[in-house]
Amino acid sequence: MGNQVEKLTHLSYKEVPTADPTGVDRDDGPRIGVSYIFSNDDEDMEPQPPPQGPDGGGLPDGGDGPPPPQPQPYDPRLHEVECSVFYRDECIYQKSFAPGSAVLSTYTPENLLNKCKPGDLVEFVSQAQYPHWAVYVGNFQVVHLHRLEVINSFLTDASQGRRGRVVNDLYRYKPLSPSAVVRNALAHVGAKERELSWRNSESFAAWCRYGKREFKIGGELRIGKQPYRLQIQLSAQRSHTLEFQSLEDLIMEKRRNDQIGRAAVLQELAMHLHPAEPEEGDSNAARTTPPPGRPPAPSSEEEDREAVAH
Repeated sequence: MGNQVEKLTHLSYKEVPTADPTGVDRDDGPRIGVSYIFSNDDEDMEPQPPPQGPDGGGLPDGGDGPPPPQPQPYDPRLHEVECSVFYRDECIYQKSFAPGSAVLSTYTPENLLNKCKPGDLVEFVSQAQYPHWAVYVGNFQVVHLHRLEVINSFLTDASQGRRGRVVNDLYRYKPLSPSAVVRNALAHVGAKERELSWRNSESFAAWCRYGKREFKIGGELRIGKQPYRLQIQLSAQRSHTLEFQSLEDLIMEKRRNDQIGRAAVLQELAMHLHPAEPEEGDSNAARTTPPPGRPPAPSSEEEDREAVAH
């Protein structure tokens, strides 16, 4: 019926104008992030493949070959990207690995239940997966956006075995009252597909807690300058910045970074940000020479996308 809007894929960093690799963010031109239109992220990695046994999972018949490596404990400092989000000059989100910060500590689903209160935001994390957000509504249950539908689940079921944490303090907006957060979440249980106004579980959960239209699909016009900045912390002294026209687009990029992992993000940046030869008498040892950006190229729409126009 009519023209079909196709999914636009993410650009790699080498296709996007960005900031200085030394971490000194100069105002020498726009650093443009990627606009995600009718794109998805949240459930691309699900369902998870079953763990490999000694006699299967790609090993030759008879079980010959080395056993699969044992899974390593999840460490946010190894897998996640430390970053901050700014709207103009105001910091509206911060994920920090600073000493003494306990906000990123993760727990088993059973232990997490002891830390949750109605109205809390819960994030489930695992290596190579998009973070999955939910609203705790009490009685061991959460409401969350899962595969194009807002559903009510037991927290242990929603976790799908992943570790989790309470993330009320990542966004710095003023929250609604706990009862209002729970009402917002429960009021949308059963909404699906074209009834949805959120692109992923994080946007839905954050909207329930803060009530801001910026978390909704099309909540902001993508015109003019890029007021949002995603600052990726590379080290204690170095950072890298991307700019976006909407919080919606920025969240998609931030979640993608967590899905591919810290090492992959740093590798992408290293491949793109090549220092140029300094001119004679130039005291700067490194400059960026980013290639010109180009608009995202459309690709076929994935079956389990979480982006539905409302």
